[in-house]
Amino acid sequence: MPRLSFSRRQFVHTLAATGGAVVTGAFAACTRDTSGHSHAMPTEPNLARGAVARTPLRFPPTVGPTGLELTAAPGTTTIIPGKSTSAWMYNTQFPAPTIVALSGGRVTATFRNRLPQTSIIHWHGILADPANDGHPRQVVSSGEQRPYDFTIDQRAALNWYHPHPHMMTGEQVYRGLAGAFIVRDAIDTGLPGNALGLPVGAYEIPLIIRDVSLDSGGNFQFSNKSSGFWGNTPLVNGTFNPYFSVNRGVYRLRLLNGCNARVLRLALTNGATFTLVGNDGGLLDKTYVLSEITAAPGERFDILVDFGGLTAGATVMLRDLDAKWDILRGTGEPGTVALLSGTLSSITPLSAPVRDRRFTFDGMTRINGKLYEIDAVEFTVPFGDTERWTFVTNGNGPHPVHVHGAAFQVQTRIGGRGRVFDWERGWKDTVLVNDGETVEVLVRFSAHRGLYIMHCHQLAHEDAGMMANFEVV
Repeated sequence: MPRLSFSRRQFVHTLAATGGAVVTGAFAACTRDTSGHSHAMPTEPNLARGAVARTPLRFPPTVGPTGLELTAAPGTTTIIPGKSTSAWMYNTQFPAPTIVALSGGRVTATFRNRLPQTSIIHWHGILADPANDGHPRQVVSSGEQRPYDFTIDQRAALNWYHPHPHMMTGEQVYRGLAGAFIVRDAIDTGLPGNALGLPVGAYEIPLIIRDVSLDSGGNFQFSNKSSGFWGNTPLVNGTFNPYFSVNRGVYRLRLLNGCNARVLRLALTNGATFTLVGNDGGLLDKTYVLSEITAAPGERFDILVDFGGLTAGATVMLRDLDAKWDILRGTGEPGTVALLSGTLSSITPLSAPVRDRRFTFDGMTRINGKLYEIDAVEFTVPFGDTERWTFVTNGNGPHPVHVHGAAFQVQTRIGGRGRVFDWERGWKDTVLVNDGETVEVLVRFSAHRGLYIMHCHQLAHEDAGMMANFEVV
C-alpha cells in the first residue's frame, strides 16, 4: 500500500481538527440484548433497561505520535453516572487517548506497564516492523517499560491499539485497554477543503463500539471461557446510554468494533441507506451505498450518514439488528455538508499468486489442528511474493481472522453467506469467516521481514491458542 504524505504544518492543523470533533454528535445505547442470535449470549442484568437518563457521549483526548508515553494501570472511571468503575486504562483514560499521526511520520513512544499482569501494545492495522509490532514474545513485565520507534509507511486509515499478551489479551482489552489510531495522508487529510470533500472537524466522529456486563455496583463482570464473552450492554466511546445531537448534514462515522466476541450488524432504523467510503485499509476505490453492514471484532468502517433530511427534533437510530440495540441517535439541527459519490482512491488489485496456503480454524483453540506455541515458527513467507491464503472454519465460528504485517484483499467466500461484500473490498487486515464458510484472500508481505502472527480476533479463541507465528524472509 503506497503512502501519501503532507506537511507537518498541515498535520498540526488536522490534529487540532480531530480534537474539535468532540463538540457535536448523537448516540443512544439502550435496550437489553434479546435477539437470541448466535452472536449474542447475555447472562447478566442490563442496567440500561427502562432507563431514560442519558449521558453525554465522551471522546478521549487526541495525542500526537512523537514523545508519546502510554502507561497501562488500574484505576477508576465513571460509566454509570454516580458509580465508580474499576478499570485498566492507558493514561487514566477510558477509552484510551486517540493517536493522530501523519503517513511518513515517526512514532516514538514509551509503554510503561503498571498492571498486575505482563502486557504489550500491538498497533492493529499499522504496518510496524517486527521489533515494534507488539508480538506476544515481547511482553513487558509489571513495573517495566518498553520503547517503540518506527515510521508509518501506509495509507490513511482508522487503526487502533490494544494489548497482545498470550492468554491475557481478552481480559486486558475488556477492562479498558484500547484506543483509536488515526493515520492521515495527502488525500485523507482531515482538513477543510480536502480534495474529496470528506467531512472533517465536528462532522468526523471516531466511535469505538463494545459490549460489557456490569454488576449493581457498576463494575465489570467478565469470564474468559474459550467460547467467548458477550456483554449485555453496549458502550460507545466508553459511554453508557450516550446522547449526542447532530446537525442536519453529512457525518463521517468512523466505526470500530471493539467487542471481545460480538459481531455487529448495523443499519439505520428508518430504513435509509448510508455511504461506505472506507474500511480497515483506508479509503475504498469508490463509494458504496448500503442499507446495513456487518462488523466483526477488530474491523473498522468509515460511513457517511446524511442527517440532512431530518426536521428539527426528529431522530434516526443506528441499530445493531442482531442485539436490537439502538447505538446512535441522530437529532436534526441546522447544518450542511455535501454527500460524496464516485471515485475515492486508486487500489491496485493483487494478482497471480505464486503459492497457496490453507488454514483451518478448528473449534475454539487451534489453527490447522495445532495449539499456539509461542516459540514456534509454523511457516515462512518469502518477502514480496503474492500468495493465496484460504481460511476455513471447522466449527465454533464466527472467526474474525487477523493478519499482522500486511494488508490483504478478499477474493471469494464459498458456503455460508456465499459472497464478498462491498465492505470487504480494498485493503483489509481482518475478515469474518462464519461457520460453513471458506474465504480466500491474496496477500503480499512487502513492508518488513521478520516474525509476525496470524490469529482469530475473537479474543477468547486467541487467548485459548487460535494463533500461529510465521516469519517473512
